[in-house]
Amino acid sequence: MPVPPRTLLSSTDLHAVRWLRSSYSTGANNCVETARPTTGPGAGLLAVRDSKAPSGPALLVSPGSWTKFVAALR
Repeated sequence: MPVPPRTLLSSTDLHAVRWLRSSYSTGANNCVETARPTTGPGAGLLAVRDSKAPSGPALLVSPGSWTKFVAALR
């Protein structure tokens, strides 16, 4: 089984995903957005992108890694 990529040069490579922002986000557009691709590159991983650059790169991480990251920030 091929190893999925860990970054995508453009988050537009993720088709039919719904990008979400934190409810704590303001309208200043200075946050990260996350999505859960179910097909294609990144299926089963969590995609993270900069809301200021929606067609820019996306980082792909396992859901467990993201949970640990967010817990460490708290």
